[in-house]
Parts: sequence; C-alpha cells; structure tokens
Amino acid sequence: MSENRFNPYFAVFLVFRKEDKILLSQRFNTGHEDGNYSMVSGHVDEGESFLDAAIREGSEEAGIEIEKQDLSLAYILHVTKPDKVYIDTFLFVNKYKGELKNMEANKCSDLSWFDIKNLPQNTIEYVKFVIKEIEEGKNFGEFGWEKNNS
Repeated sequence: MSENRFNPYFAVFLVFRKEDKILLSQRFNTGHEDGNYSMVSGHVDEGESFLDAAIREGSEEAGIEIEKQDLSLAYILHVTKPDKVYIDTFLFVNKYKGELKNMEANKCSDLSWFDIKNLPQNTIEYVKFVIKEIEEGKNFGEFGWEKNNS
C-alpha cells in the first residue's frame, strides 16, 4: 500500500433557482476561467463542512445569510482539470435572507439571472454539464475523465 495518498480538492457551488432562471456569476481576475460564467462558489477550507463553506461563500460573494436547513443536495461532481482533481458539491439554496448582490467586484464582473435553457455561451463547460444533469433529475456524475483515458 502506498504511503502517498491522493488528495483531491473540494469546492462548493450554490444553486439559486427562480422559476426557469438560474443565478450565474462571471469570473474576473482570478486566474481560473476568467470571463466565463459559473455559480457563487468556492473552496472548502480545512476543518470546514460543505454546508459551512456554502454559508460562508453565500455571505462573502452574494451578501446573503443562509441557514444549514435551507440547503439541499443538487449534485456531486467528480471533475478532473488540467492541474487538479475536484469533488464539487452543488447545493440548492432553498431560502435565504437579504438581497443578492455582487460583493466581490474584484473577482466577479457580473452576477445575473439567466434562462436555464439559454445559458451564456461562455458558461464553464462542467457547470453547463451539471445544470443539464440537474434538469434531467440526476445528482451525481463525472466530468473530464474521458479525456484522461483516451
């Protein structure tokens, strides 16, 4: 047995839905997928649960308060990127307090609602994939692995 264990990164994504619309944020000045749309999201810090990370990111990025009981599982994605492997947890935000607003203009150039069936062309590919999977009633998948196995 190997002494060196593989350690993936963990991230949490907040899924805000309003009828047939979904909230997306445009990345800016981050060094990763800048100019493309994603969701309110972030890394899970050491010692932090997915729910606690979601609550923190909702406050830091969107200026809202979320209670743990108002989050529910939307999707889990095992994704490989050129330099890292992630376990991404997408959580529905079923209720929140406050008004959604862009709190990190230095890292987000737009925070807007989009028709779920007409996402911006510059939406990150794995985010598009997850949104489609959620719409199909799925809650787990993998992305990017087929490229590594070919």
